[in-house]
Amino acid sequence: MRKLIRAREIICALSVATADGVFRAYYSAKGLAGLNFPAGRTSSRTANPKDIPANILGWHRATESALKSILAGRTPKKFPPCDLAEGTEFQQSVWRELQKISAGQTKSYGDIARLIRKPKAVRAVGGACGANPTPVLIPCHRVLAANGRLGGFSGGLEWKRKLLAGENAAFNK
Repeated sequence: MRKLIRAREIICALSVATADGVFRAYYSAKGLAGLNFPAGRTSSRTANPKDIPANILGWHRATESALKSILAGRTPKKFPPCDLAEGTEFQQSVWRELQKISAGQTKSYGDIARLIRKPKAVRAVGGACGANPTPVLIPCHRVLAANGRLGGFSGGLEWKRKLLAGENAAFNK
């Protein structure tokens, strides 16, 4: 697993148990700062709710609800605030553009590069997708290679296939 952000900035890490496994959500003082895919046997135990600031508990409820909606192929009604401060200005511009892609729709890395007005930065867009600290909620899985093929994905191609199939998105297997 890639390191999400520097540990000193994380206030707490909480588990999100889903039918597809246990995700791990990381919160800073500004919001959801990272989300890890399930990895092997992960405990779903979390800290005592009394020890967690109320705002983070609210953000975590929004994270759980949004994640479960997306995994079920539905569009979430609410998202938690995301702390994307660890990203560069370029990465943040890519992540903002990804948030505009509707469920069931896809764009290519080249499409995203053109939309952020950096048409030659196709590979850098791929790098920004790979550095996305909150995959699934910032839908980098909806970005495909120019030929409609999957390309890469931080959670692995099986996750990308699963997420796209759950949204009935078209892609070349």
